[in-house]
Amino acid sequence: MKTNIVSTLFIGGLLFTSSYGNAQKTTLEVDASKTVAKIQPTMFGLFFEDINFAADGGLYAEMIKNRSFEFDKPLMGWEQPKSNRSSMNKESGMALPVSIAANNTNFCRVEINNDKGYALINEGFRGMGVKKDAKYNLSLKAANPNGAIKKIIVQLIDKDQKIIGETSIVPKSEQWTNYTAQIIGTQTEAKAKLKLTFEGTGTIDLDMISLFPEDTWKGRKNGLRKDLVQLLYDVKPGFLRFPGGCIVEGRTLSDRYQWKKSVGNVDERETKMNRWNVEFNHKQTPDYFQSFGLGFYEYFQLSEDIGAEPLPILSCGMACQYNTGELASMDELDPYIQDALDLIEFANGAVTTTWGKIRSAMGHPKPFNLKYIGVGNEQWGADYIERYKVFEKAIKAKYPNIIIVSGSGPSPKGEHFDYAMAELKKLNAELVDEHYYESPKWFRENAGRYDNYDRKGPKIFAGEYAAQSVSGANPNNRNNWECAFSEAAFMTGLERNAEVVQLSSYAPLMAHEDAWQWTPDMIWFNNLESYGSANYYVQQLFSTNKGTDLLKITKDGKALIGQNDLYASAVKDVNSKEIIVKLVNTASESQEISIDLKGAKLGSKGSIIRLSSPNTQDENTFAEPKKITPKQSEYKITKGNQQLSLPAYSVTVLKLKIN
Repeated sequence: MKTNIVSTLFIGGLLFTSSYGNAQKTTLEVDASKTVAKIQPTMFGLFFEDINFAADGGLYAEMIKNRSFEFDKPLMGWEQPKSNRSSMNKESGMALPVSIAANNTNFCRVEINNDKGYALINEGFRGMGVKKDAKYNLSLKAANPNGAIKKIIVQLIDKDQKIIGETSIVPKSEQWTNYTAQIIGTQTEAKAKLKLTFEGTGTIDLDMISLFPEDTWKGRKNGLRKDLVQLLYDVKPGFLRFPGGCIVEGRTLSDRYQWKKSVGNVDERETKMNRWNVEFNHKQTPDYFQSFGLGFYEYFQLSEDIGAEPLPILSCGMACQYNTGELASMDELDPYIQDALDLIEFANGAVTTTWGKIRSAMGHPKPFNLKYIGVGNEQWGADYIERYKVFEKAIKAKYPNIIIVSGSGPSPKGEHFDYAMAELKKLNAELVDEHYYESPKWFRENAGRYDNYDRKGPKIFAGEYAAQSVSGANPNNRNNWECAFSEAAFMTGLERNAEVVQLSSYAPLMAHEDAWQWTPDMIWFNNLESYGSANYYVQQLFSTNKGTDLLKITKDGKALIGQNDLYASAVKDVNSKEIIVKLVNTASESQEISIDLKGAKLGSKGSIIRLSSPNTQDENTFAEPKKITPKQSEYKITKGNQQLSLPAYSVTVLKLKIN
């Protein structure tokens, strides 16, 4: 006789009801004899947006903020501790921005009256991360009229003004000249600054003052931050979507992301204010700008490095509808459409083409093999559909094999969503981007969301999602374990519906500990360290175990979408010769599982990879970055059904070798 126990408890403001038998196991049937659908290599990927200082101050390893004096306030990020604008500064000096109207660029003119009293200091991105014995490559441009300044002394200083690295440059030319030098850190410091002092009195002009760690990803000069790219690489993502979502649209059309301004020589790329600079009252960041040192070429290169399909998203002529909602009229769309066509040529064109030649000159003669392009981010309404049609016609006419990503708006339901899905279905849209920032409960309750989607309709890109522990865009959201395992429950539903869902990605990807605008986020970093959240490890578990063929897994003939607080999906990997079963237990008690696998001859060995934590509010932190991380153990395959226990609040991946 089965004894049934029902427990009810409140956790994090949510009601959990768990029903389980204390003696009877839940039996799941897996049919390995038939492939339901092929799992797309793009099934689980990454969504990068330049929010939370994810590019400048994050992935892009530049340590100097406002290196070329192009911010709206040209000296933002630069300090002159012994200077005063209202003084003659006879005992120090003064830096003044100079604007060149002809090419709309700025540089800094430094007038030094007393070289013993003057200093120019850059604060970095909430400081600079310096490591003991690490090498840092300095570069700058200088013009030294009359040879008045004999030497530029460059020092890294800690929070107590102590020198922790030093070099110098002798500016010999009156003309603009590039100078380089190297600094070696003498101690580790997360909040270092760069200090410039001078020998001599008079005037010197400075521009493009830059500092990069020598140890970048793949050792590329002035490249990407190694630890952050490693975290991306370790996910083994199927795709990389860039440069973001709302960042694409702009608050107005004039400040939208324009990819052509992000390629070519880095020092000629136009600096712009980041739209997240003023987006939220709870986190104003007036010093958040885009240097575009991380531009479209670098995004394509990064995609290639981490083995991901590049998925660029472009403006469709509509500014963010949460802001101005400014529209380019239909007869003004040509430049936007041309941007899309030219981007495909930049990525895929021969070196003899206009944009292929530019790609080649930047260091990549071979095409990037772009297969996808997104039109708009999360626009809604008839204006979007009208513009999408024009883009689709133009792109398909010239590049019929490019897959176009369309959008269903910012929400997973409602009139805008319903309208978009109906219209896009009429247009035989290939891939529709759906977004959902909802409660953990919503994710658990919607594991069956795609079970009844039309198998002959548009394929789905679950392009932005993350469980919100409090509410959408709330600064108090946490990357807690309840959010992560609820996302895992939902992801079993994405995988079970691989006939429909072909791409998916958590969002946002990264956040600086001291300079974020939005939570939760998948990866957290400061100037020295980084870690993956529990949500990161859920994504990694699914991506590195996605398999090649979808299998049917049921309980009493039905998909497991929360019965007894259990969720499941199953795949076969023809390459590794494994059956892989993913199991999520969202109950507050452990549960016993029996798996009846038919249609495959099992070997003798397997493995279990498990994510679990006893408290729904647990999370990874800088103090405990590995608090919730996968633990792997051997599993001995038995004759008959496979038996295992699922801990409370756990995500389990069972891998069974097949002969």
